[in-house]
Amino acid sequence: MQWPRPFADRVAAVGALDDPVRRALLELVTRSETPVSRDEAAQALGLSRRATAFHLDRLAEKGLLTVEFRRLTGRTGPGAGRPSKLYRRAPDEVGVSVPERQYELAGELLAAAVDESARTGEPAREALLRLARDLGRELGARAGDFEKVIGDHGFEPRPDDSGGTVLTNCPFHRLAQRHTETVCHLNLELLRGAAEATGRHQEIVFDPGPGRCCVRAIRTSH
Repeated sequence: MQWPRPFADRVAAVGALDDPVRRALLELVTRSETPVSRDEAAQALGLSRRATAFHLDRLAEKGLLTVEFRRLTGRTGPGAGRPSKLYRRAPDEVGVSVPERQYELAGELLAAAVDESARTGEPAREALLRLARDLGRELGARAGDFEKVIGDHGFEPRPDDSGGTVLTNCPFHRLAQRHTETVCHLNLELLRGAAEATGRHQEIVFDPGPGRCCVRAIRTSH
């Protein structure tokens, strides 16, 4: 289970489609049942090979296409020529919301908790909170810094007067409005796990308030 790409990366990927040529190339590759070469794309859209290569590589750089290399002649060995660079649509979707939301992550955690409950008999709520904490530890270990976790993934942190941190955005906003108790405690355990993994000397507490996340970081004396 993974958190989606950082917000800035996803914005850049969507921004790459502001160019009509790139949108046309992405549509062309998406419609094709087989990987598309630069020559095929250039011929289909009436573009120069150089311009086509530039735009295809830009889409691949932003994670919208994947790249593979293969000799199209079927020949191998010396004299077979260089492999062609081929493009497929990337398997992962890219979405951007403002403010930042992470509904896919909540859905994955909830589904995993139901599966775990069915498999082991553990109450689904307990499984959910345990899995959320485990994922928080994974995210914290990967980032190495608690502020990076909350800053990169939509919590919009802001220092408060006590030296702690207020999270001014809830990535699970709509779900939290409808299923407050469950989603807010999912959020709490997720961030406690991230704080544990990064050795943060602040306590992560449940502290809901209007217009912000239900979780707050409070400075401790340790």
